[in-house]
Amino acid sequence: MITYDTTGAPGSGQSVVLLHSTVCDRRMWDAQWDALAAAGHHLVRGDFRGYGDSPCADAPYSDAEDVLELMDAVGMDRAVLVGASYGGRTALETAVRAPGRVSGLALLCAGLPGVPDSPEMTRFEEREVELVERGDLEEAALLTARAFLGPEADEAALKAVAAMQEHAYGIQLASGTEHWGAGDYDPGALTALDVPALVVSGAHDLPEFLEAADRQTALLPLARREHLPWAGHLPGLERPDEITALLTGFLAETARRTD
Repeated sequence: MITYDTTGAPGSGQSVVLLHSTVCDRRMWDAQWDALAAAGHHLVRGDFRGYGDSPCADAPYSDAEDVLELMDAVGMDRAVLVGASYGGRTALETAVRAPGRVSGLALLCAGLPGVPDSPEMTRFEEREVELVERGDLEEAALLTARAFLGPEADEAALKAVAAMQEHAYGIQLASGTEHWGAGDYDPGALTALDVPALVVSGAHDLPEFLEAADRQTALLPLARREHLPWAGHLPGLERPDEITALLTGFLAETARRTD
């Protein structure tokens, strides 16, 4: 079982699972966590394997299956899945695997299978690998934070992302094992997901994530697009209050639909 935090109880407010980006860990949701908990929702946030306080796996695994096990552990039959970047990709995979367990999807700059890397991403990854291989984890983490945070991010956000990323490097390098738990699925399966979906994109994000948001909006039957002209790839850390308000409104919409 992956490491997680939970608050609230089954039947209180909306059941919400917060899934982090793989340049962060579950701490990326600190601002939203407090606000959504205060609103009375039943929340859980976990660290994917190899991030935060979760060790790397020593055998093949699936992050989507980990999400379903996490929901079981905290008594969530159905939940709204809120995912940032890779967390959003995992939210979609979870919904495809177990559509009856998902009551809504909030996708913040989420990835999607089949969308190719941009030249910008390729250049970033090559430089990141170079820095990691020579042991300069601090510089690699700062490179990552600068690449994925938009112009609205303050110094505290930059330091927070860099710290989370450097911590993940340490865990993953020490284990020496594969830590990629994504599964491929046919994006066409998203057309069968008849649940509210909030698709968020940022104008300063990398091109592949903008393309992924376009495809998600076209495929998900009940998708609503929010394109943020100020945002990079991690809007929840760039303007936390604005993203909290966006999520609060979306949770109210999903609650009305299920009443």
